[in-house]
Formats: sequence, structure tokens, C-alpha cells
Amino acid sequence: MKQGIHPEFSEVLVKCPCGATYTTKSTSKKIYVEICSKCHPFYTGKQKLIDSAGKIEKFKKRYSAKKITAEENK
Repeated sequence: MKQGIHPEFSEVLVKCPCGATYTTKSTSKKIYVEICSKCHPFYTGKQKLIDSAGKIEKFKKRYSAKKITAEENK
């Protein structure tokens, strides 16, 4: 391997909004996750609502601005 071209691989802290923290190795400085194994419904058996409405509305707003008609599609 060539020296000096690879990013530094070091220990980082992974944080979840539920309060769980993990240490792992990565080239990133910090890692934030939306959901982890301590709060994921598959592992906990509990329903958790994730606010995806904002993301969906943002997607609709971005891509519904321009309507394509049949004549433009030809």
C-alpha cells in the first residue's frame, strides 16, 4: 500500500437519539444514527413512530413542481 494516501482509521463514537452509544472504527470523525438495535422495533418488539412525514412532503414538493404532459413526453 502507498503511504500517505489513505484516510486515518480510528475509533469513533456512534450516537443514537435513544441515548445509546457504541464505539467502532471508521474513517469518519463522528457517526449519528437514527435508529439502533436498542430502539429498533425488530429487536425490541415495540412499535416506534419515525417522523418520515417531513421527508415525504419534501420529496413531493421537489418532484411535483414540474408536471410532464403527454406532448412533452414524445
